[in-house]
Amino acid sequence: MFPTRRGCLAVSLAAISLAHGFYLPGTAPRDYLTDEKVNVLVNALTPVVGSQAKLKSMINYDYYYPSFHFCQPEGGPKQVSESLGSVLFGDRIFTSPYDIRMLQNSSCELLCNTTVPPEDGKFINDRIREDYEVNWLVDGLPAAEMKEDSKTKQVFYDMGFVLGNNDEDRFPLTPAFNNHLEIILSYHRRENGKKRVVGILVWPMSLAPSTDGTRVCSGGGSLPLHLSETTETVVPFTYSVTWNESSIPWATRYDTYLHIFDPKIHWFSLINSTIIVVFLCGMVSMILYRSVSRDIGRYNALDLNEDVQEDYGWKLVWGEVFRSPRNLMALSVLVGNGSQLTSMVGVTLVFALMGFLSPSNRGALATMMLVGWTLFGFIGGYMSSRVYASFGGTDHHKNLFFTATLVPTFIFIIMFLLNLFLISADSSGAVPFGTMLSVVLLWFGINVPLTIAGGWIGKKHGRVRHPVRVNQIPRQIPPGPKYLQPWPAALLSGILPFGAAFVELYFVLSSIFASRAYYAFGFLALTAGVFALTTATITILFTYFLLCAEEYRWHWRAFLTGGGSAFWLLAYGLFYWVSRLSLDSFTSVVLYLGYLFLLAFLQFLVTGTIGFFSAYWAMRKLYGAIRVD
Repeated sequence: MFPTRRGCLAVSLAAISLAHGFYLPGTAPRDYLTDEKVNVLVNALTPVVGSQAKLKSMINYDYYYPSFHFCQPEGGPKQVSESLGSVLFGDRIFTSPYDIRMLQNSSCELLCNTTVPPEDGKFINDRIREDYEVNWLVDGLPAAEMKEDSKTKQVFYDMGFVLGNNDEDRFPLTPAFNNHLEIILSYHRRENGKKRVVGILVWPMSLAPSTDGTRVCSGGGSLPLHLSETTETVVPFTYSVTWNESSIPWATRYDTYLHIFDPKIHWFSLINSTIIVVFLCGMVSMILYRSVSRDIGRYNALDLNEDVQEDYGWKLVWGEVFRSPRNLMALSVLVGNGSQLTSMVGVTLVFALMGFLSPSNRGALATMMLVGWTLFGFIGGYMSSRVYASFGGTDHHKNLFFTATLVPTFIFIIMFLLNLFLISADSSGAVPFGTMLSVVLLWFGINVPLTIAGGWIGKKHGRVRHPVRVNQIPRQIPPGPKYLQPWPAALLSGILPFGAAFVELYFVLSSIFASRAYYAFGFLALTAGVFALTTATITILFTYFLLCAEEYRWHWRAFLTGGGSAFWLLAYGLFYWVSRLSLDSFTSVVLYLGYLFLLAFLQFLVTGTIGFFSAYWAMRKLYGAIRVD
């Protein structure tokens, strides 16, 4: 009837072997002939966690933002077409002037000389102090720096390379600007003699020209290049290219990028989550099996002609539990949109585990989430309509309208306001008007019709049959304990689900805000499953306590109890801000808080929906097991 300990263990421990996942290539391999040109594409500059272990900005910049004065190709840079998800995630990919050819080594090639005025020199120095990195793409591979994990001693490729050197011990006044790049490319030779690119490393260096203007391309004894903030600075951009043959095949070339920092932490998170959910499932099973089964047996043993009002607790409110809640319209709309988001998250995790969301296919994750959210509008409309009808709602047209528009409009307004801040900061992360219009058309053209279709089918199916009738006169509710009041119960109930996922949450926040790629979808999927199960069981437990206190208004309480972990996510986000961020600009602070609020709101919808449906299922099972005249 209710979750058993064996069932909880099975769900928690299933598919542990999938924890690391795998990836399918996102692009088709390309073969190169000797001396054939290998294109270098440039992407946005992004802030990362620097030497002080804190993120200092939330604003990305185009590679060709005028203040950087990077060299441009003849005829100007041309933008490369990107997927919708890639644009929404801030990718801005352009062509570059670098002339790199297969197996053709070069040394100290001059790209161009530029003159950086003092105000732009200050701008670049500020970006170096904020630990910005340059991002390239070569044959679909991101340029990287080779680093070593201090804990596991494993060598891996860290995407991007630093704009400059901000070592305050070496450069106390002005940071060094990297103007020379040592580019090391790896290739794999096929049986037909053609070659494929399987790796790219970039070693950035800061090298000032000699006093007579001669280019310097070696770090031995040379002086670093500093950008003056009072006078103009002439900057020579140079690069060298070295090709090395590699035994790594094209299919596994991303393995060196897929580094999981301290995998023991992920396993600790899973074990911690499993212990929590097993303990919770055992406690809920014990309470419901011993208490509820005993109560049901005693209640059914009574003669129906006897006065059953002598009994107490949850049995006294059998005629009230399926009474229509206050603000039924709002509840059904939130549950419908929560069902839509939950379906999208579940399917996205399945595709990620199957390897379709390869990091080589840029923007695939965001595109999958957006497409999933759009197509699952059918589920949102259906669930909203069924819940609305089951509790006596009659204005189905208004229900469908609000389900299709209310939550998406709220999210769109927040994103639009945050986008205005990005535009004001000249950030490349600002969503172009055309892309925003495409999202709106996707919403109105596909999501709204599917929501209406789902709602229409839900209306045709009608209300869900409840096991007991609703009394005509509402029962008076006695004063309950303070810990079962809506907001205290929401905060208390959110502790366990949050505790089951907070370790993995750190890596997710680092991926979202610190420009780190996230690969551990196996860990994430297992944690999400444990998190959902914990949310469901804790909501059932609190709902049972609520009914024992003769409080039958469980509908909104279940939604708030299930969504309680969102408040702890918000609190943890503020702690993450204090401990891991050092945001100096007002725009960065607004962006972080805005995205954090949006993330907490979406989680509130998902977990609130899980809580509501788990409590609804428990109510139907519980009251379906008693005999009522």
